[in-house]
Amino acid sequence: MIGRQERWQEDLFVACPLRELIPDDHILKRVDKVLDLSWLRDEVRDSYCLDNGRPGIDPEGAVRLMLAGLFQGIVHDRRLMREAQVNLAIRWFAGYRLQERLPDHSSLTRIRQRWGADRFKRIFLKTVKACVEAGLVNAETVHVDATLIRADVSWESLTERHADEVIKQNPCTDDPDDGNRPGKPGRPKTKPKNAKKHSTTDPDATLTTSCKQVRMEPCYKQHTAVDDKRGVVLDVEVTTGEASEGERLIRQIDRVEDSTGRKVRTVTADSAYAHSKNYMALENRKIEAVIPPQTQRKKPKRIPARRFKYDGKHKLVRCPAGKTLRRSHREPWRWIYRARGLDCRNCALRARCVPPSAKVRTIAIADGHEALLRARRRHEKGWDRPTRRVYHRHRWRSEGAHGEAKNWHALRRAFRRRLWNVEIQAYLTAAVMNLKRLARLEELPGAERAALRQSAALLLAILRLLGQLEVRQAAEKHFSSPAWDVAPSKQHIFHLAA
Repeated sequence: MIGRQERWQEDLFVACPLRELIPDDHILKRVDKVLDLSWLRDEVRDSYCLDNGRPGIDPEGAVRLMLAGLFQGIVHDRRLMREAQVNLAIRWFAGYRLQERLPDHSSLTRIRQRWGADRFKRIFLKTVKACVEAGLVNAETVHVDATLIRADVSWESLTERHADEVIKQNPCTDDPDDGNRPGKPGRPKTKPKNAKKHSTTDPDATLTTSCKQVRMEPCYKQHTAVDDKRGVVLDVEVTTGEASEGERLIRQIDRVEDSTGRKVRTVTADSAYAHSKNYMALENRKIEAVIPPQTQRKKPKRIPARRFKYDGKHKLVRCPAGKTLRRSHREPWRWIYRARGLDCRNCALRARCVPPSAKVRTIAIADGHEALLRARRRHEKGWDRPTRRVYHRHRWRSEGAHGEAKNWHALRRAFRRRLWNVEIQAYLTAAVMNLKRLARLEELPGAERAALRQSAALLLAILRLLGQLEVRQAAEKHFSSPAWDVAPSKQHIFHLAA
């Protein structure tokens, strides 16, 4: 028989809890089991007046609304509140009944302004702590990488920042002693700097690009540290697009150790982090640096600096002709070594060594140069198999986390202007990613999850005792791949035992 559904009948009430109308496998229902924001009210109490004004929005409800939007890739408050009007899962997750009126979208904007980025950073750090307590983090191997976030500005808002410099260097004066006609600006004593474009609507955004083949765009840069075990985001920092990621590596490691309470053993990163001071700092802290050195030019115009031999014991540099270069002066993070004029004047390699605009050759030796040379020699000889495997995991752990944040949680473009707003977006996105990993772990009951760990540990122990090294390594590599990380948790036998 053909059924018939009456579409125009309206129920006066719902005869069941709102929770029962939401599927058990819905992401918000799974995250609600692991999300704890009971501490938030005391944290933000100083941002509200206790004896004046009308009651504001519940802090936990406001944060839950923001998180629910990011779980579905909704970043704009106006669209989020429209979706919450008809989405039972978002309404239930935020704690609003069917007949209750949702807050205005501008209220979420005021909450972000009132709380500031530090409060949202604490929310993210709470998810990191929860992942550590759940056994999802060991912090022994950390993958560090940076990505660009397109700023929320238009190309029409870009203008060149050189007018102020021109005015300063060309002051209007009537003094005839300046060598010019009265009333005309004097000649600038120094050449003005290259004009840089900046946005008038978002001054914090700077022009940058990820490669030379792509044009420069106004962007922010997010520096991320990801744990190797389950891909938990351990640290997030947002800077302007011009900031160097290599300058922030050591501070990121410090924050990771503070938030997890554990010692980092291995750090992986790309060649943008291959600074000599980073190699030196990681060696001093007994941390293995799996960072490939930057590639050097194959056919340089002049004799490259790598042809000059550095003597760390006597603090000397010897050129290819056997002459000695001694310390000239100190610059930030490096010493400048300078040759004698007599040596360069009579040298047969002068045409290939000394630039035409210089009299002698100078070489810059950065702090930690010896550590950089050791890293280069190690990379030229070829990394061993465990090192190559760790760096291979860096590819899909760190870059995969950035891809997940951009494709699924709309972090490809900033949805607010100014640096502190982008920081809030990055903190909430990282918190959402960590909550997903927590929720995935809680799918199994505790007894079944413990049994899977024991089975995986027993199987790996048997393979280890039988000497099946190749089989065990292949199994570990297969069960720790990204495909298994998103598979149903009942198949995480090897992954849960790691």
